[in-house]
Amino acid sequence: MMANIFRMEDGVFVGSQLTEADIDALPAKGFRTLVVNRPDGEADDQMSHDAARAAAQRNGLAFHYQPVESVDATEDWAVAGFRDLLDSVERPALFCCRTGNRSTLMWAQAAVSRLGVDAVIDAAAKAGCDFEPIRDIFEDLARDGGK
Repeated sequence: MMANIFRMEDGVFVGSQLTEADIDALPAKGFRTLVVNRPDGEADDQMSHDAARAAAQRNGLAFHYQPVESVDATEDWAVAGFRDLLDSVERPALFCCRTGNRSTLMWAQAAVSRLGVDAVIDAAAKAGCDFEPIRDIFEDLARDGGK
């Protein structure tokens, strides 16, 4: 079963937990970079980041490991790290975690000052995340330059 993958903006996608077969299929879909946001050991059945790195490298993909636990997805350090990767990786890039929600939340916080509140809330909704109830947080981030 292929992971759920959603487009957030040009060249930036978020997705759920990948299998080795999913990673093998990424180059044919045009991806150049894989970023894993899920820490190792969250579930017994998840692929380790070392296995994901090996599969990515075997397929010619750049690989980055930025593990963030769900409870830390709104922490300044997590968002800053996500923003640094967002600004530097070769696109198209796929950021993945267990369901895609954590990567979506970090993307929205990192991108809101550049794309605007409505754009990130709309993109997140297409990925299955309803950020409307926390719109005020995104408005504050947009006003403060995303910090």
